[in-house]
Amino acid sequence: MTHSSAPFTSLLRGPVPLSHLFLRCFVRSGDHAVDATCGNGHDTLLLAQLVGVHGHTWGFDIQPEAIAETGRRLDEAKLAHRVTLVLAGHEYLAEHVTLPVRAVLFNLGYRPGGERSIITRPDTTVAALEQALHLLLPGGIVAVTIYPGHDGGSDEQSAIEQWTTRLEPQHTHIWRMGQINVSAAAPYLLLIQKFS
Repeated sequence: MTHSSAPFTSLLRGPVPLSHLFLRCFVRSGDHAVDATCGNGHDTLLLAQLVGVHGHTWGFDIQPEAIAETGRRLDEAKLAHRVTLVLAGHEYLAEHVTLPVRAVLFNLGYRPGGERSIITRPDTTVAALEQALHLLLPGGIVAVTIYPGHDGGSDEQSAIEQWTTRLEPQHTHIWRMGQINVSAAAPYLLLIQKFS
């Protein structure tokens, strides 16, 4: 993958575009990556593009509609062969992914346009984060977009942040990135880099 000398012009409107910026910095052709929450497939598609012909991406979701929409998006882009879609919760990540990965992406909460009562949960998300960190290559990243503002979101936020405080600083760097000029309940990005 080559880097353009043109200036970066995309708007960093919220944590998801920010997570994409980091993914573009870290994921290279030939890498393996995971989208732990497919949703509507936008993040899965980006990872499929970044891993290139010789890499692979796994995408997880518990909703058949999310898997179908993600599959449709990948088919349209002719990238379905680069992705294994798994109709299962991300807490089963390690059962389906055994190769070391460069990046794992979580976009928590509910699926946009989907049933709002179907949300990611603190216990399954923390279990998935543990597995993601174990699978991560040194130098790799876990990017987590957290949504405190919806029902159940603040509980998940608390569980994740408590989990991160137990991670050893000699093995991981953890960054919390969010806009200052928005509500305290606005979504933000948690970035974890494993370096040993």
